[in-house]
Amino acid sequence: MSCFIEIMGQGKPLVLLHGWGMNSAVWERVVKRLSANYRLFLVDLPGMGQSRPVYPYHLHSLAEAVAEEIPGVSTILGWSLGGLVAQQIALNQPDRVEKLILVGTNPCFVSKPDWPNGIAAKHFEQFNERFEQDFNATLLNFLTLQCMHAKDARSTVRQLRTAFAAKPTPTQDNLNQALDILLQTDLREEVGRLFQPTLLIHGDRDTLAPLSAAHWLAMHMQRAQLRVIAGAAHAPFLSHADAFCESVEAFMADDLTSPPMSS
Repeated sequence: MSCFIEIMGQGKPLVLLHGWGMNSAVWERVVKRLSANYRLFLVDLPGMGQSRPVYPYHLHSLAEAVAEEIPGVSTILGWSLGGLVAQQIALNQPDRVEKLILVGTNPCFVSKPDWPNGIAAKHFEQFNERFEQDFNATLLNFLTLQCMHAKDARSTVRQLRTAFAAKPTPTQDNLNQALDILLQTDLREEVGRLFQPTLLIHGDRDTLAPLSAAHWLAMHMQRAQLRVIAGAAHAPFLSHADAFCESVEAFMADDLTSPPMSS
């Protein structure tokens, strides 16, 4: 078993995939509410949390490792790097993905001459350097910034800090390999093949995945709808947990017989 997965709740299967350097503890603020309605599969991506790394370590191998461990057909919710993994699973095994929920993600995280909707590679590299110097302090700083607009930011950060402390810290080698996925992946030519109903949830203050990328995805995916959360940055499920859960619940309940709408 290459992925550690915690399973909780009852209902339709909903798989949650976290972002770079994190683990499934990052969903702490939303698991209680979501597990009341869905059977949650809280995945630690390979090489993070309690999951062993896979070799070779690239987007396809991460997608394969996760796909092996999750239910036959499920909705996959991916945040940031987890959003890339979710898209890759949907591309590789489309019949196994009922719906997609992509949070703060981007088909191509790095800006290019023909892609102004990413950010400069140096920003990711600087982030990685800070993690290398002091992983725990950098993680805590990131979580604190993401929680700034939460009603109970201080207690949320405290809960997250405890949850993260309960899991192993990723090795620098694994962080570097996962960073390479963020730096090298470009799914722009492939996302048009994704036919699954897709909800894009994005904070309007996201500096790691600009909102313009979410607008681009909404236009280029076959059945995507965009929910922008005002005042949220890269992790709306931390800062605006209620709005986030409401968006997920409405999308999960929608039978999607009506044409997709973008808002």
